Amino acid sequence: PCSEIFYDHGDHIPGGPPGSPDEDGDRFIEIWNNVFMQFNMAEDGSVTPLPAPCVDTGMGLERLAAILQHVHSNYEIDIFDALIKAAGRETSTADLNNPSLKVIADHIRATAFLISDGVIPSNEGRGYVQRRIVRRAIRHGYKLGQKTPFFHKLVPDLVAQMGGAYPNIANQAQRITEVLRVEEERFYETLANGMEILDATLADGAKRLPGDVAFKLHDTYGFPLDLSADVCRERGLTVDEASFHAAMEAQKAKGRAAGKFKMDKALEYTGAGNAFVGYESLEAPAKVVALYLDGTAVAALKAGQQGVVVLDTTPFYAESGGQVGDEGVITSGSARFAVGDTQKIKADVFGHHGAMEQGTLAVGDTVTASVNLELRIATVRNHSATHLMHKALREVLGEHVQQKGSLVNAERTRFDFAHNAPLTDAQIREIEARVNTEVLTNAPTQARLMDIEAAQKTGAMMLFGEKYGETVRVLDIGSSRELCGGTHVQRTGDIGLFTIVAEGGVAAGVRRVEAVTGLNALAYMQDMEATLGGVAGTLRVVPSEVPARVGALLEQLRETEKEMAALKGRLASAQGDELVSQAIEVNGVQVLAATLQGADARTLRDTMDKLKDKLKSAVIVLAVVDGDKVQIAAGVTTNNLGKVKAGELVNFVAQQVGGKGGGKPDMAMAGGTDASALPKALQSVQGWVKERL
Repeated sequence: PCSEIFYDHGDHIPGGPPGSPDEDGDRFIEIWNNVFMQFNMAEDGSVTPLPAPCVDTGMGLERLAAILQHVHSNYEIDIFDALIKAAGRETSTADLNNPSLKVIADHIRATAFLISDGVIPSNEGRGYVQRRIVRRAIRHGYKLGQKTPFFHKLVPDLVAQMGGAYPNIANQAQRITEVLRVEEERFYETLANGMEILDATLADGAKRLPGDVAFKLHDTYGFPLDLSADVCRERGLTVDEASFHAAMEAQKAKGRAAGKFKMDKALEYTGAGNAFVGYESLEAPAKVVALYLDGTAVAALKAGQQGVVVLDTTPFYAESGGQVGDEGVITSGSARFAVGDTQKIKADVFGHHGAMEQGTLAVGDTVTASVNLELRIATVRNHSATHLMHKALREVLGEHVQQKGSLVNAERTRFDFAHNAPLTDAQIREIEARVNTEVLTNAPTQARLMDIEAAQKTGAMMLFGEKYGETVRVLDIGSSRELCGGTHVQRTGDIGLFTIVAEGGVAAGVRRVEAVTGLNALAYMQDMEATLGGVAGTLRVVPSEVPARVGALLEQLRETEKEMAALKGRLASAQGDELVSQAIEVNGVQVLAATLQGADARTLRDTMDKLKDKLKSAVIVLAVVDGDKVQIAAGVTTNNLGKVKAGELVNFVAQQVGGKGGGKPDMAMAGGTDASALPKALQSVQGWVKERL
């Protein structure tokens, strides 16, 4: 049973008590709920008494604030009042009772706190929930007439209201603002087009938005389904959600069909889990407990067959936490199974994927499982370096940096993290220096198993949103402490050398760093030295002088390009003077269609402007040929725009040379791919113009 506690705001507020016909009014507001928990209900509906009955109680904080501040709506409390006024300011909305302002005020708070916790707008998981909230707020601003980004401008107002109680919001204000700004600009690029499609569909008197239209809005214009549903709800309409989800599932099915999977279907394994001994040893005796061929359990695998082997004990690490699965061999007498990958069938059951190179392997056989030593050592170097790099990133860029994905193999480590700007060269050098300093300390690595609460007390870094069991593995590598089940070096010095080889963006608010370690890092540096040496040799300078020499050459190139542009301009001007005499008068208008020699797009435009000035009343087509390609410019003087449009003319000519183009009524450009057809196309201009004059 439960009890609900209501607060009576007074008879001056419309509404009746719970259960009355007027219960939807604001006079009686539920502020508290008590649930007296007595029974446990099984799946079959039967109930049994709880061994320890309890009371689950909860109060609405904002509703309590409304009572204490003598207002009868959550949106009238001080925090929301200030945010609503700010939303009104940014959307130029005078009516502060407009429901859209309440939506915007509520959503700026929600999105800002999510970003501070590391949730960046994306197309999956928590990130998609965040994106839906942001875009819903933007749509309400659009509804108020706001056609440019505004939502991110509310962050300072939120900080003013809540930054004192929540320092994390104040500390990350700049980053929150930037993430929201980027997301707004991205959505505004398609919002207007999407709304036009939505409005046009609903304007036909439809009672329901078709699912295929809702899916197009989602897939092409970034409209979450609930945003389209909001618009429909405001107009008393609904969305055909069944058709929408059918279209969504069809798209997912296509994606799955296009994907490359290691197996055609999931393996069905009901046996016991295997013991993992790969932290301590790279070779172990084991027993074959299951074999699979084409996804089906078999008694044996023969030479030449590809399949999956399950052992009772294994030193092979199964792909998890970004670290790839181990490779190696499983042998039994003359039988040899080459393991190309190790994947989890279940949390505690590892499948060894590979091929029988010789002999036969049967269920029940005793085998020796041996991990590829070279690949494992290279992989653990990269994995341990990833932990040190993660810590260095947070130290150099800020504590907002959170892992968003990773891939660790024998070649390199790839690390995705939350950050809204490219790393500078100075930041990259600082991160490399911090990691290599940790490497030089040669500190021992320590792994400890403990319950999750104890791990939290140690200050170990945990990934936001990651699901952890009751027992976790706390890993200390140098000064880094994280929860991790992967394999690692014994001492930081085992990493050898660390260097970042690439950095870039992979999504809004997410950057990616790639790095190499050990001999791979040495090889990378040697390649860079060889490249630099080659460049220095070509330039006939020592390597340290390359930057200055390249800078000087670039400056010379810029000066040469300026001189060439000036020469082209003079050449075009001279050609333009000659072309004036080639113009033919058609009904009082000078018509000119000609080819320029050695011109570029800019020269075409400049020559066009000069010819229009000289001919006064004219329709002009100029073209330049570069190999098989053609560039075309069409121009019309102002006094003829009522009859001839440059865009129509340039397309008429371009279509004849295998191209298309467009532009303004007085000036348009086009390209083509059939230079041989240009003379005939230019000859047709006079007739085309004559028809319109």
